[in-house]
Amino acid sequence: MARTIAVVRTVLNSGFLVAPPLAGRAAFALFRYPLRRGRVRAEEREVHERARTEHLTVNGKSVVVYRWGHGARPVLLLHGWRSRTSRFAALIPPLLALGLSPIGFDAPGHGDSEGRATTILEYRELIGQLHDAYGPFDAIIAHSFGVPAAFLALRGTVKADRLVSVAGVAQFRYLVDGFCTILGLDDGLKADLTRRIERELFPSTESPWQEFDATRRPDDIAVPILAVHDEDDDTVPLDQAHRLQAAYGERLRLLTTTGLGHRRILTEPAVVDNVIGFLTETPSEAVAAEADAEAAAEAAGR
Repeated sequence: MARTIAVVRTVLNSGFLVAPPLAGRAAFALFRYPLRRGRVRAEEREVHERARTEHLTVNGKSVVVYRWGHGARPVLLLHGWRSRTSRFAALIPPLLALGLSPIGFDAPGHGDSEGRATTILEYRELIGQLHDAYGPFDAIIAHSFGVPAAFLALRGTVKADRLVSVAGVAQFRYLVDGFCTILGLDDGLKADLTRRIERELFPSTESPWQEFDATRRPDDIAVPILAVHDEDDDTVPLDQAHRLQAAYGERLRLLTTTGLGHRRILTEPAVVDNVIGFLTETPSEAVAAEADAEAAAEAAGR
């Protein structure tokens, strides 16, 4: 992988000096399209195959929806980039045991849905369609790119009692910053990519970097939030969780882990237990948990 990235870096940066439009289009294509679809893993298959499936449509693309349970107390699952709903398989049995009804979709260009790619606006549209059909939600559990989509939807008409962010992107601009950092793209190519995203993906949005930022207008979202993030996440750094915490203050509880990275965090039993505990705690337990978290933070600062 490191060798492939080095080759891509050299080709794009050198190409931008010689043929900027061609290199710019190539960088945009790498950013825009997932390139590979996540497949159902062996450990996910049994849970995945128990789901009832149906379809939604967004921008002419057929999107697969997965539903478990009897429909009461729906919990929306939002996967990340190059991922799919089956990645939440470890959470689904304990959610069902609580009488909750998990529901999620494979975004366009992901999993078993049509299309080559998606945007946060398509996520918002699909979330809204599911909310109209099955909501309001008892909770939303989102991973990675699904996190800013969840915050965007909640600033609109979508309602949920709780929100769980797992390895979430807080700054929408980080999607470009992280992409360019990983590939080592020059500043000129980064600026070109930013302009292409604004012009081709969000032509009707004045400032997508502010509009879609998860920390924007925090007072609009009054629900309790649990943010889970790993210190060793090399895809979305822990700093993103700290930005969420700074924006939402006492409404957000931060749980940090070590050694799980960006993807394994969704399957870690201790993480699953903490998420389930957060969804089921009473108001008095929530107050006690917040006090414990504050005490731990103060102790760490000493």
